[in-house]
Amino acid sequence: MSGQDPKSLIRIAREAGPSEEGEPLNLGERVRELRKARDWTLEQAARQAGLARSTLSKIENGQMSPTYDALKKLATGLEISVPQLFTPPTRDKVNGRLSITKDGSGVPQATATYEHTLLAETLSKKQMLPYRARVRARSMAEFDGWVRHDGEEFLYVLTGVIRLYTEFYEPIEMRRGDSAYYDATMGHNVISVSEDDATILWVTSLA
Repeated sequence: MSGQDPKSLIRIAREAGPSEEGEPLNLGERVRELRKARDWTLEQAARQAGLARSTLSKIENGQMSPTYDALKKLATGLEISVPQLFTPPTRDKVNGRLSITKDGSGVPQATATYEHTLLAETLSKKQMLPYRARVRARSMAEFDGWVRHDGEEFLYVLTGVIRLYTEFYEPIEMRRGDSAYYDATMGHNVISVSEDDATILWVTSLA
């Protein structure tokens, strides 16, 4: 991956990111999950929704397809919207993923302007791309135009002093501990104004 620019790193990470289609939602299981999340019995949930207990039981067990009127009653009883009945609670799931990147590990990917080291490289299907960058560039003339890509980006200065150039704002000088969060579709480049190369942490959204 030598010679990779930031856009190439992001493209590669996106290609290894979320791509598989989710399983079809089972409405009965979804209703049961919502009911149990509230610690309600079938009787309590049916009473809240204004449905017969037997009707709710059949819906949860996939033995009947509810009418739209029944769906509205279910949503009202569960205090959610009808579309939420068909939305899997993916954000509530905890899958325990973890990746540790020890200091000094990873292979630097050098370019004329930056030297990138990917972090959490062992995790596939990431929602974010974190990487450490050594900033070699000392002037905007060293770049072949603006860097632009989809998503949002967070920058944190680890060492040295940098100047952040963006397409729509005046250049900003940033020192150790300073950070910036910006729309990455806006052209952006970073140079070091330190005697030594500055180092920064970059986190780019991939979703």
